[in-house]
Amino acid sequence: MPTTETGKTGRTEAASKGDQDAIALLTNDHREVERLFETFEKARADKRKAELVGEILLALKVHTQIEEELFYPAARQALKAKDEDMIDEAVVEHAAAKDLMAEIEGMDPDDDLYDAKVKVLSEQIEHHVGEEEGEMFPALRKTDMDLRALGARMAARKSELMDKLGKSARH
Repeated sequence: MPTTETGKTGRTEAASKGDQDAIALLTNDHREVERLFETFEKARADKRKAELVGEILLALKVHTQIEEELFYPAARQALKAKDEDMIDEAVVEHAAAKDLMAEIEGMDPDDDLYDAKVKVLSEQIEHHVGEEEGEMFPALRKTDMDLRALGARMAARKSELMDKLGKSARH
């Protein structure tokens, strides 16, 4: 069943896979990761924490990859030089998050600093999401960027990556 996402413009964007613009897709990803981090905060059992971290890391890996492969290049072209620094900052934030994700991935839930590192990752992602949703996405809505076509390509790539990375995470 399709869900909807209402942007600051007041337009309702269909969130079904076939009819979702790129910004709605990314925003839905943001809400899902926020929900996973909130669930992690409440988790007590190490096994549950490990499961949640696995879901968080998979979601973030796929999300960052589709942004870097498809969304950011299109955004850079649409925004031109005047707002290009937003894209540069987002790429740097991704690199920092990936470093922390790699550290967490090599840990067990009962390791010292595990919860703290997951919390810091959550805070980094929250900051990143705030900048994207507060600055980048509104700026892109004002361009002639074809968000529907890009969203379709991103949804297809996301599905492909979820299959590929999800399978490797289970092995």
